[in-house]
Amino acid sequence: MARNRLRLLFTLLLALGVVALWSSPYEQLYYLLRMPVVWKSSTVDTVLSQQQDQFDLTFSSYPANYSTVDAGYTALIPPLLHHIHLGSRPPRQAWLDARRECLKYHESWNATVWTDENADALVRNDYPHLYTMWKSYPYPIQRVDALRYMILQKYGGVLLDYDLACKRSLEPLRRFDFVAPAAHPAGYSIGMMLSSPNSTYIKALVNNLSAYNHRWAFLPYVTVMFSTGCHYASTIYTLQSNRTNFRILAGPADQPRMHMLNGLVNTPLFRHLGSSSWHDRDAHLISLFKNMNLRALLVVMVMIMFGTAALVMFYASRRGRAQDSDEERQANASKSA
Repeated sequence: MARNRLRLLFTLLLALGVVALWSSPYEQLYYLLRMPVVWKSSTVDTVLSQQQDQFDLTFSSYPANYSTVDAGYTALIPPLLHHIHLGSRPPRQAWLDARRECLKYHESWNATVWTDENADALVRNDYPHLYTMWKSYPYPIQRVDALRYMILQKYGGVLLDYDLACKRSLEPLRRFDFVAPAAHPAGYSIGMMLSSPNSTYIKALVNNLSAYNHRWAFLPYVTVMFSTGCHYASTIYTLQSNRTNFRILAGPADQPRMHMLNGLVNTPLFRHLGSSSWHDRDAHLISLFKNMNLRALLVVMVMIMFGTAALVMFYASRRGRAQDSDEERQANASKSA
């Protein structure tokens, strides 16, 4: 009796597993784990370069008064500078000094600091369907990350982490629909994001927040990285069918990490104070999957699926044996009576 139940349970789990492998959340997990594998091929035509874009990656040829419009380009990204600081603790003095440097190089731009008050109003009024989820995120950094995408979808502009001290104007980048710096070993950093308002990509980031909102037990870092962080944003980037006017800011062939914001670094654009250690840990997990081919990734997914099924069967069999023992004891007791 118990064996028949186990066979039926196994068949049912196998059928459900095959269906679940290509449905949420297994499908999302597949895309997340696949990102490091397909990142290079997904961005081959969108990495900013001198050859393709006639763009000086060192920024040294752009004068302080450079104008995107005067140079003959359409300014797609509005002159808006956004910083986010949520919570009751005041920003560090070093962060305030870094922001002041950025304001100095963007004097004619409108600048906004998003705090608990105006951030709450934005989400409640413009994204009411996400408000409850946003308020209930278990980690504050998730609210910050999700807020980035909501701000950029509505207003566009430049959104910078507080720990980025500007060394020059970001004006030359305004001719693209979206720009973000490359990260190592794959993906991009959300510490600097430039976008036009209502960008199809930013809209996809906002629209997928609910679908990717999974809490990974005992893995707080993975929970953040896969739900709102750099890995999430990079994954959604690889799923975009049209990336024509999106750009990933890396560097020339001999200096591919020129603009990467990993740790305490100086790039042509910023002096990075290195405060975003949470996102810096992306590299460790991404490295596990970067050199994996898609077939191997599918094997991993199947192993996860069958591992889950095996655990369910193990506990079900223990419960079945216990139930059979109870029935046998009851039968013996009846005979004795």
